[in-house]
This record gives sequence, structure tokens and C-alpha cells, in this order.
Amino acid sequence: MDRISFGAFLSPLHPLGEDPALSLWRDLELAQWLDQLGYEELWVGEHHSAGWGTVSSPELFIATAAERTRHIRLGTGVVSLPYHHPFMVASRAVQLDHLTGGRFTLGVGAGSIPSDMHFLGIDPADTRRRTAESLDVIHRLLTGDEPVTRVTDWFELHDARLQLRPRGPAGLPLAVSSAVSPFGMRLAGQYGAAPLSFGVPPRPGSSVDDLAAQWQHAVDAAAEHGRVIDRADWRVALSVHVAESRERALDDLVDGWMRYRNEYWALLGTPPVHSRTEARKALSELIDRRSTIVGSVDECIDAVRDVQEATGGFGRLLVNVLDWADREAMKRSFELFARFVAPRFNGALNGVTASYGWVSEQARAQARAQHSAAR
Repeated sequence: MDRISFGAFLSPLHPLGEDPALSLWRDLELAQWLDQLGYEELWVGEHHSAGWGTVSSPELFIATAAERTRHIRLGTGVVSLPYHHPFMVASRAVQLDHLTGGRFTLGVGAGSIPSDMHFLGIDPADTRRRTAESLDVIHRLLTGDEPVTRVTDWFELHDARLQLRPRGPAGLPLAVSSAVSPFGMRLAGQYGAAPLSFGVPPRPGSSVDDLAAQWQHAVDAAAEHGRVIDRADWRVALSVHVAESRERALDDLVDGWMRYRNEYWALLGTPPVHSRTEARKALSELIDRRSTIVGSVDECIDAVRDVQEATGGFGRLLVNVLDWADREAMKRSFELFARFVAPRFNGALNGVTASYGWVSEQARAQARAQHSAAR
């Protein structure tokens, strides 16, 4: 890809111990900070259990954030379709499309937290089927004018159509999440939606190369349904932390990363680490495999370039928002990334670099002419 743009992915996940209401306010403050720094997108997730993720309605969070921001695009990352009636998902999405002035993207997926599914009486084996059934209805409601009738074992629609239509002539942008299996990528290709890949899981042996095979699943599914899908629409979410050096970055992160691994990821089957030394070593291995991007500005520039090459190219890198570092170090990382890493990929430096090069060449030419004249 000649150009990569950048956004942020806010699950949001916060370690236990902080007032959850204040966590929400801090996340809203961060949305404003990212808007000021020029990040192009912010995605917000949905969680209902396990204590760490307390945003149960990303739509409500986005509606609030939209009032506090001016430029950044806001997306659900993601609405777990098996948990909701598809007509309600589509209706809320169009309302947000209007309330945000066209700055909303509907991101959808199957859900990932088994306890959420248990609360709702949903068999995890049914989530992909439900996701596909729901997305088919949502796509028809958002793109067509004909009434939709559909009867399944978990929702019904009879002559359903949306009162509000998407705000712009191009319709409402749609994204589909993808993790390890090809399901999400194939669904994105089927509907011509933007694939949203959640990067690399923190399991032993995982690397960014795991993402490389995903894209072809989207291409194949798109071709089967008469669509073409563009790598520029592919979003990849990875954890990133920028500091003055890799050692400083590791110092910022290691305690918070160890807590995530032992208290949250362990719930999902990731083995814990037993000491700060072991945590630092495991985190360093993830960095070396480009599963996580951590280090100085130059090191992060090299890592982004490596990830781009390893995946075959994607259009937007989403920086995971995680409480690995303290608040000021995290904000500083986002600022350093926006000021010094992102411009190397998004074209922001092209004009000034070309201008400096031209003026430098003119100055050298003038110096050579003066030198010749003085002989």
C-alpha cells in the first residue's frame, strides 16, 4: 500500500479496581484527544461480563463521543449480532449515521465472550449462523427499498423497512470483524464490507504472519458473490506503544501487560506468566514477532513497515487502547505516534519533504555556481 491511515480501537478493557464510571469518562476524554491528534477513526466494543469491559452499548458511547469530537470517524467495534434483533441494529445504526453527521461506521461480529453468550442462553456453536442470518437482513434493510420478511428460530421480521434511510448517497459503511478463523473475512467479502482484523492473539508462537492468509478468504468470498474488495478498506488492530526507547517502553508496559495476561487473557485460555522477568521476556518475544509494536519512533516505523509487508498490505492500522501503561505514558505514546510515526505512512510529509529537497538542491546549485564564478 502506498498510503496507510491510522485510527484507534477501544475495546474498552480496564483492570479491576478503578471506578467504572470514571473509566467511561476517561475513555471519552481520550476520544477527544485522538480527534485533536488527527486519528481518523475510533472503534468502540461491546461487553457484558468479566468485569474488565463495561461498555455494554457502544452506540451510546459513540453518541456521546460524537458531541465531543469534530473530525474522527466513530465505529462499533463491534456490535455482537447474535445478541440483538437485526432490525434494531440497523435502526440504531442509521440514527447514529444522522446524529454524527455521517461519521459512523457499523462494525459487526459474532461476539467473543462465552459468559455473555451464557447470560443470553446462546449456544456458542450458533453464533456464526446467527451472525450470517442477521447480517443478511441488516444489509438488505440498509441498501434496499423493498420490505423484508424473515422468520428464523431466534428473530422474526414481517414487511420490515427502515423509516430513516442512510444519510449519504453511498449508504452506511459496514465492517465485519475477523479473528483467527476465515468466517469473518469471508462474510466481509460476501457483502463487500471492510474487514476488521483484531490482530494477533497473545498465544505462544503467534505472529503477524497469521494475518497474511486471512485476506485471500475475503477475496475469494467477494468473487463468489460478484464483488471486488479493496485492501485499502482492510483494518488491522494491533497493540502499539511509543516511547523514547524500547527499554523505556518496556518499563512503561510490563506491569500492566502482566496484569492483562494473568487476570484477563487467562479467562480466555492464555497461560499466565509468573514473574516480572518472565513477563518482560514474553512481551519482548511478541515485539520481535511483530505481534505487538513497541519501542522508539524509529523502531515503531520499522515495525509498521514490517507488518505491512508481512500481511501483503492493508489500508488502516488501528492502535489498541489498553491500560498497559499509566495514563500520561499512554497519551504520550499516542502523541508520538501521531507526530512522528503516522506521517511516514499517510503522506503528510510528502509536500514539506519535497519542498525541502528542492530548496536544498537549489542552494547547492547556487553554491556550485558561485564557486565556479570565483575561480
